[in-house]
Amino acid sequence: MRLCRPGISKPTETFGFPPQTVFCRATMSPSSALKSLLSTCVLAALVSSIVESYKCTSCPLNSCNADMETTCEASQSCFRYKQELRTSGELLQYVEEKGCSSSTCVPMMFSATLGDNHTFVYNQQCCQDELCNQGDIQVLQKSSKPSGIKCPACYNVHDISCDPVLLTCTGTETKCVEVIGIDSPIFLVFAMGCATETACNLKNISILNNIKIRTYCVEQSVGDPY
Repeated sequence: MRLCRPGISKPTETFGFPPQTVFCRATMSPSSALKSLLSTCVLAALVSSIVESYKCTSCPLNSCNADMETTCEASQSCFRYKQELRTSGELLQYVEEKGCSSSTCVPMMFSATLGDNHTFVYNQQCCQDELCNQGDIQVLQKSSKPSGIKCPACYNVHDISCDPVLLTCTGTETKCVEVIGIDSPIFLVFAMGCATETACNLKNISILNNIKIRTYCVEQSVGDPY
C-alpha cells in the first residue's frame, strides 16, 4: 500500500513497517508557504496589539460618579487615588481621580493626624490589566485605639513654626511627623502630629490642590520629650 498523493515527493524508507506500507515526505508548494507566512504575521500583529494596550477606567478630577473607559499603553499603568482632609471629623476637602498614568505610577497609602483636629488620608493604587482600576478606592479609617505613642502636634498655615501640644496617636499611626507644604514660591502649611510609617520622609509629593509636601519622622515613646 502506498500513501503518496499527487504533489508529494517519492516514498521514504519503511523503517520496519510492512513493505506494502510506504510513507512519503510532504513538500509545501510556494503558495502554501506564502499563506502560512501571512497567517503567522497576522497572528503576531494581533498578539502585539493586545500586549501593547489595554483599557483603564477613567474619570475626571472629583467626577468619579460615572466611570468611562480609555485606552492605556502597556508602558503606562492604570491608576486610581483618593485623598481626604478632615477637620474635627468633617470632610473639608477631597481629591479623587482614575485613568492612565502619564509617568511611573507609584502605589502609596498613608494617614496622618495633625494638630488636635486635622486628619489627612491618601491612597494611590496602580495596576496593569484590563479595567483593573474599576470600583471605589478605600482610604484608611481613623481608629480610636491608642497605638502607645504620643507626639507633639500643631497645625499652622501662617508660619513655619508652632506651639505643639501632646497628642495620643491611634491605630496604625505610630510615627511622629513634621509636614511642610508649599505651593512654590508661597509657603502654605506647617504641621506636626502622628502618622503611619508610610508617611515618613516623603519628598515633593503632590496632595490636594497641587500642594507639594515634605515629611520628616522621628520615633517617640510615651513620655519622651520632643
